[in-house]
Amino acid sequence: MLHNKTKTQLQKTKNLLAFSAGGDSTALLFLLLENNIAFDIAIVDYGERQQSKEEVAYAKALAKQYGFTCKVHQAKKITNNFEATARKIRYDFFESLIQEHHYETLLTAHHLGDRFEWMLMQFCKGAGCAELAGMQEKTQRSGYLLYRPLLHVSKQELLEYLHKNSITYFEDTSNFDEKYTRNTFRHNYAQPLLEKYLRGIKKSFEYIDADKEHLIQETPLQKINELACFKKTPTQRNDIYLIDKYLKSRNHLMSAAEKKLLQEKQTAVIGRKYLVTTMKDYIFIAPFIEAKNMPKDFKEKMRLLHVTPKLRGYLATDPDAVALVSLLLA
Repeated sequence: MLHNKTKTQLQKTKNLLAFSAGGDSTALLFLLLENNIAFDIAIVDYGERQQSKEEVAYAKALAKQYGFTCKVHQAKKITNNFEATARKIRYDFFESLIQEHHYETLLTAHHLGDRFEWMLMQFCKGAGCAELAGMQEKTQRSGYLLYRPLLHVSKQELLEYLHKNSITYFEDTSNFDEKYTRNTFRHNYAQPLLEKYLRGIKKSFEYIDADKEHLIQETPLQKINELACFKKTPTQRNDIYLIDKYLKSRNHLMSAAEKKLLQEKQTAVIGRKYLVTTMKDYIFIAPFIEAKNMPKDFKEKMRLLHVTPKLRGYLATDPDAVALVSLLLA
C-alpha cells in the first residue's frame, strides 16, 4: 500500500507515528512494521471516553511486543471547541517529542477519505484549486517533515487489510456523531461517492496534484526565531496561499474572513496571535505583540526603516529579527 519512494525515504529517517488505536493508525503501524520502517508512537488520551484507557493500554502492549517506544499524553478536560482544541493539544505534544528526541518526520494516518472530505468541505465554503488539493503526502513543518503515507488509500482498503490480517483496532464512537461537520460530510457525501467512484476520485487527485505544481509558485522562506518572511510572488493569490501554508505549520488554520482581510490590507492581525505585513518586496509573519515602552533610539530606527508599527512590538523583543529586517529593508 505504501509508495516505493515513501518506503525508501522513511527507512532512512527517525519517525514518530501519531497513533490513536483506531483502524487508520493501526493499519499504518503494521504497514510500517511490514516494510522494515523504524518508528516510535505517541498517543493522546483526552479522557472523554472510557474506551480511551483501553486504547492507551493497546498502544503500550504493541510497543512492548514490537520493540518501539510509546509516549502517552493525558490531556486536561476540554470545555469548548473540542475539535480545534484537541488538535492543538495533539500537535503541541507531538512537536514537543520531535524537539526533545530529534525525530525527523511525523507520520499521520490520513487517508483518501479524509482528503476527499476536506475537499468537499472547502468547496462548500468557497475555495480555489490550491485549497481543493488539500492535504499533501509530504508537508514541511517547522523543524520536521509531516508525512501522510496513506493519502492515496481508501478507508475500505485499510479495513480489508486489517480484517485479512486479523489485526485488532478500536472504533471511536465520536466518528459517528454528526454534530461534527466533518462527520456529516463523511457519512452523507464522501463515503457514498467513494464507494461508487473510487477509481475516478483517485485519478482526479492525481490530476489536481499535477496541476497544483504549475499553479503555485513556491519561494524560499527565511526564518529567524519567531519571525518568518518571504519575497512577494507575482500574484497576491499565491502570496496568501504561502501565508496560509506557513500558519498551518504553526497550527493556525486561517478562516475565509482572515484570507479576505489579507486581500484588502497590507497589515493584518490573524487569530489575535499573528501579525502579517507587507514591506517593500517582502511579506513578514511574526507573533503579534503590542508595542509598549520602546527605547527612543529603537523607535527612531524603526521609523527610518519604515517598519509597520504593529510589527515593532515583536521586534523590540528580538534583536536577531531586527537585524534580518534591517538587512532586507535597508
